[in-house]
Amino acid sequence: MNRKHALLMILCCLIPLAAFAAISILRVSVNTVIYVAIALACPVMHLFMMRGMANHNHDKEHTHHQSQTSQAIDSQRHA
Repeated sequence: MNRKHALLMILCCLIPLAAFAAISILRVSVNTVIYVAIALACPVMHLFMMRGMANHNHDKEHTHHQSQTSQAIDSQRHA
């Protein structure tokens, strides 16, 4: 397991624990916690999707560059 994955797992475990602590210790209403979670879900998911799209586009560019390079090498061999 890489370090990035471990940090993400820790974060995903701590968020529900923090919500539970806010409800029980700080006496925050459950509705407030749910509304805040819904409000934060959209921008957080957007960040993850944009990061995923950037990685996907980078992979496509890398593959495209490799195919162009291999085509140039093949054309030099046949010449």
